[in-house]
Amino acid sequence: MTSDERWLAANWPFVRAWLPAAPARVLEIGCGPRGGFVPMMQAAGYQATGVDPEAPPGPSYRQAEFEQYAAPGQLDAIVACTSLHHVADLAAVLDLAVRALAPGGRAVIVEWARERFDEATARWCFARLPGPDDDPGWLARRQAEWRESGQSWDACLESWVHAEGLHAGQDILDELDARFDCQAVVSGPYFFADLAGTSDADEQAAIDSGLIQANRIQYAGRRKDPPPAPSA
Repeated sequence: MTSDERWLAANWPFVRAWLPAAPARVLEIGCGPRGGFVPMMQAAGYQATGVDPEAPPGPSYRQAEFEQYAAPGQLDAIVACTSLHHVADLAAVLDLAVRALAPGGRAVIVEWARERFDEATARWCFARLPGPDDDPGWLARRQAEWRESGQSWDACLESWVHAEGLHAGQDILDELDARFDCQAVVSGPYFFADLAGTSDADEQAAIDSGLIQANRIQYAGRRKDPPPAPSA
């Protein structure tokens, strides 16, 4: 099983639990080149579409940025998995998502609280990186940059975050709460899929013991609808 498959399998139960009943209309923002949750949603009976500049070919996908995609109105749910922290204008993307949703439509989000990626958590991850014959991945690149920078971990991470323009997890939650009524927010394992011999249960045990911080955010919310107009 690839790291992407491990990640999707671990997060699918949360996503599935908070989607409306099939055959609801669902759009995934930033489905990635492997299609994200779209195949799982379709197998469960959903009318699912994935939008991403690197989306796979096929009728279920749109190769475009969500900001440039004319999303159909009256969607029942929006799904986004580790895509919101990358967008240039978070508020604008979420405003578009709200406008695409039907009244009471849902947002099911999996995100990264990058502000919780402290040195203890980084060292725990770096001790579990895949071997040199495997794809080094983004965590190995962060480790190499840290070694080469001569900076403290916090300074090195902040330089990378600034260069990439990454949004903090709490900022994402604040923007979601401004537009959705929160139904669930859960913290948990984030790095396991990119680590060797490490399961989400292993990472959760490290979180529970206080060795590392919980970097994953799982959020479910319902679109805030305007109050009815007062009667004449």
